[in-house]
Amino acid sequence: MDDWLIYRGVGAPDPDRIHTLPPPPPWRAFSGEPLPDPVPPIDASSTRRLGSRVSAPPAQDARALDLINAALYLRRPLLVTGEPGSGKSTLAHSVAYELGLGRVLQWPVVSRTELKDGLYTYDAIGRLQDAQLAEREQREPDDIGRYIRLGPLGTALLPTRRPRVLLIDELDKSDIDLPNDLLNVVEEGEFALPELERAADRPGQREVHVLSHDGRRVPVRDGRVRCHAFPFVVMTSNGERDFPAPLLRRCIHLHLDPPRDERLAAMVQAHFGAGADEGNLDLISRFTSEDGDGELRPTDQLLNAIYLTQHTVRTDPARREEIAGLLMRPLDTRQR
Repeated sequence: MDDWLIYRGVGAPDPDRIHTLPPPPPWRAFSGEPLPDPVPPIDASSTRRLGSRVSAPPAQDARALDLINAALYLRRPLLVTGEPGSGKSTLAHSVAYELGLGRVLQWPVVSRTELKDGLYTYDAIGRLQDAQLAEREQREPDDIGRYIRLGPLGTALLPTRRPRVLLIDELDKSDIDLPNDLLNVVEEGEFALPELERAADRPGQREVHVLSHDGRRVPVRDGRVRCHAFPFVVMTSNGERDFPAPLLRRCIHLHLDPPRDERLAAMVQAHFGAGADEGNLDLISRFTSEDGDGELRPTDQLLNAIYLTQHTVRTDPARREEIAGLLMRPLDTRQR
């Protein structure tokens, strides 16, 4: 395996490897004053996707590993395309787990999602109500920071020493403006909170503590969040739309084919233990059969079939085949 690879896709955690990442290119160096690094550990969202066991086969092929590491070295977002079930979202969790980068910050995108949803929210009504209550009680109103919460993108841009992992899931489902709106934030690695900028010149308001997406109180200075280590950003797309050229220029593009061979074996072993791929060759062969050429079958169908047949009809080959057939049905038929 190439020595330059920071992320190797082997499944075993190796958090010290992130410290071997060289300094960023001069055009991707950011000036945020670093905060302490501790972040929430990997949570159930990651373990559900990754499984609880370390698998021997690699989780990615050589080309994917090169592009993932290119994004790490160049401090650029990784745009991951591919069919549903090809492992696009899981990739972000795998990088966070292997490199010890903490809980993955997840930003699921829908048609109504706006850039500000990912950056922060400000509860102006709550602040007004509390200010009125404080006036009646003749006490000082609460600090403005109590009414601001950073979103997943805003939290990822906090100036931690090690990069956070941000998953922007299904960006192709967004409104037409969101990819363009992301451009400046992705390029500059910072954003402003106007509510704090307006108050920054008042006594005691230059540094305000706000709530992060992780639920921690974190300082924001001069009304701006500036990153120190650019986050590892994974943007996923099912290919439902094209993205503007300026966004594509700022990303590393990785297309993931559906997992087969070693990648599929790694997935099965991660969820069912060593040797599970060999013990379920009949189901794996059915799933990867060329008879299904042109049909879309996400890999979670295979995992569902293995789990159900293990706990119900393991010793009855005919029923095992029947149940697997019910679960592993194509979602659609694609044009050849």
